[in-house]
Amino acid sequence: MAEIRPPAVAGQFYPLSPRELREQIKSFAGPRIRAVIQKEAVACLLPHAGYIYSGSVAYSVVSQLKIKKNLIILGPNHTGMGANFSIMAQGSWETPLGKVEINPDLADKLLSKSALLKSDTQAHKCEHSIEVELPFFQYFSQDFTFVPIAVGSGDFKNYQQLGLDIAAGLKEAGLEKETLIAASSDMTHYEDAKSARHKDHQAIEAIQELDERKLYSRVKELNISMCGYAPAIAMLCAAKNLGAKKAELIKYQTSAEATGDTSSVVGYAGMIVTSGG
Repeated sequence: MAEIRPPAVAGQFYPLSPRELREQIKSFAGPRIRAVIQKEAVACLLPHAGYIYSGSVAYSVVSQLKIKKNLIILGPNHTGMGANFSIMAQGSWETPLGKVEINPDLADKLLSKSALLKSDTQAHKCEHSIEVELPFFQYFSQDFTFVPIAVGSGDFKNYQQLGLDIAAGLKEAGLEKETLIAASSDMTHYEDAKSARHKDHQAIEAIQELDERKLYSRVKELNISMCGYAPAIAMLCAAKNLGAKKAELIKYQTSAEATGDTSSVVGYAGMIVTSGG
């Protein structure tokens, strides 16, 4: 029997009640003056904090996406559980908005293409970085499957190779046009707002240039506490290999928008990567 992963952080990072969850997500739309044009994206970057802090950034991205039939969501492994590069290859994930099925054929294809990836559920049991993205996609579409990949410790070459392997798997499966790759990451953690914004825009600039090596260098040299830089590197490598030409910053804010405290913030960036020039 296929494993069902129950939500680990519903009632903490976002509401447990389906009605309250839908209402909160809807509230992030704000006053709309004109219709949102959906973008044909290759990939995106989304934050993964509690919705009161980063939900409006995630919403601003997902609301502008044409949600494809397959998602690959890459998130950092905060818990340290499981294999370093953990893919959950079958079953489904449950959220208050229903179940999202894992695409087992795509998961198996990625496993066959990547020596780094291991089929592993332990890394995913308590990890929030992938889970919190799903309700945003479910709010706009019920017609997608996904593959979750938790990225643990490694080096630049590992992260780069993972991205290349993902692109190769998608091409071999003929799913490159029907798959969106999402990297889950918050930005600077617990610095004053001015410092966080400065550091974060150094990382954002590297992503806008589609330069994964520059992103890695800046994270290391400037000591940017971006928790999902590894998923972002893998996402960029995969996206470029699939024809990406442009990365656009959709929204940036810090936790100070919710708390009013600028002395110690977390930064959140939402970005969309497309094949348009």
